[in-house]
Amino acid sequence: MPARSRALAAAVVCVTVLGALLTATAAHATSRTVRGGRLDWGIKSSFQSYVTGPIAKGSYSLTGGAATIGASRFRFHSATGSYDGGTGAFTAAYSGGVRFVGHRRSGGYELDLTISRPTVRVLGGGGTLYVDITSKAKGTGTVTTSRQVPFASLSLGGIDMKGGGTAVRLDNLPATLTSQGARSFAGYYTAGTALDPVSLEADVPAPARPSTAPTATPSASPARKAGKATAGAIEDGAVDWGVRRTFREYVTGPVADGRWTLTSGARDGGALFRFPSGEGTYDRKKHTLKAGFEGTLRFTGHQGLDLRLGGLRVTVGDGEGTLYADVRSPGLTGKRVPLVTFAAKHLTSKSGLIQLTEVPAELTARGAKAFGGMYRAGTAMDPVTLSIALTDDVKLPALPDLGESAVPSPTPSASRATGAKTVTAPRTENTASGGPAGGAVLPVGLAAGALLTAAAVLGLVRRRRTR
Repeated sequence: MPARSRALAAAVVCVTVLGALLTATAAHATSRTVRGGRLDWGIKSSFQSYVTGPIAKGSYSLTGGAATIGASRFRFHSATGSYDGGTGAFTAAYSGGVRFVGHRRSGGYELDLTISRPTVRVLGGGGTLYVDITSKAKGTGTVTTSRQVPFASLSLGGIDMKGGGTAVRLDNLPATLTSQGARSFAGYYTAGTALDPVSLEADVPAPARPSTAPTATPSASPARKAGKATAGAIEDGAVDWGVRRTFREYVTGPVADGRWTLTSGARDGGALFRFPSGEGTYDRKKHTLKAGFEGTLRFTGHQGLDLRLGGLRVTVGDGEGTLYADVRSPGLTGKRVPLVTFAAKHLTSKSGLIQLTEVPAELTARGAKAFGGMYRAGTAMDPVTLSIALTDDVKLPALPDLGESAVPSPTPSASRATGAKTVTAPRTENTASGGPAGGAVLPVGLAAGALLTAAAVLGLVRRRRTR
């Protein structure tokens, strides 16, 4: 091939590569939908201490699937919203709420405050935390409900939110009470008061590309096609159980300084853990059930904490249920250990679904040994939710979505970028995780290099043409 032709071909290749890179940049900046994730926030630790202390003598309760993490933080779940990697605009609304009550008087509480559905919006370098809030005014007792109040200003510390990965993570964002937040906070704090820092994660997956491959149709028996199960067989099932809220707080708190891990299909729902893929039998006449579930849950930490629960099974008969597990712990190791018992009356199916929702559960004597004597037999544990599908067309209830990268830890930890640009500020960090799954991220130097290379080659072609 003549030199001129070779040079021209090289120029075409460079321009083609540059075009592909620029296309990748455009795709990188495309707006994405927020799916799943979690937001951890203590609202204000001193307020929690006041509510539960000797003056207010109150308490808090969780609503909408909210959970606790560590000694003083609440975890909200299932984010929805949008993220634009090109501009850095980000909106994520989380589910769940917390209700504080205190100063009990005849007829109710003088202090009654509910904060729910926290939403974070970031635009132009600044952030705002919005909440739904119902509060009883201090002194007058007037109850006010407001939706999406701009409750706190969030300091991003110069973080650049632009990126193109598959997740957004912001750790320990300083939060300051706004004037509107102070009014809705029933007058307990003034505007400008420092609140607890906010940490959040959200999945921002790249839009799925349409598939051109033919979709295989699974074969099914006539009974399956009609939505009928084999007599007595269970099609699917799940057990949702949080073990015990105060135990989770102990594990991730400052004493144990530990964590939990989920393997073999178990999933984290924040306030509970899901053990899926139920298999077993159900007797419609006797209303008895025997089912096994997948997944393993392990708690580890200081003070010799190491508790593993797997191979969960549930049996129901005579109006009572028992939850078993294979246990490995310093206090007890054994197969099919009965952990808790729960009431299971009226175990009947409705439209092919059997469900017991948040049934109170009590710790058994052997279960107490599994926890190393931390709790006595008869102690109230977290309620049990049992969902059983008798036909293959029945969907089990959805689990709160904590996203793909949420890992319980005592304190928010620093994250590491794996793709797009990361800027670290004091006590804060933004991660827009990249990589093959997140779409191409085009570094500025690479684009400039490709452009200069293309220009040089085209210049060479022109000079040879002149000669």
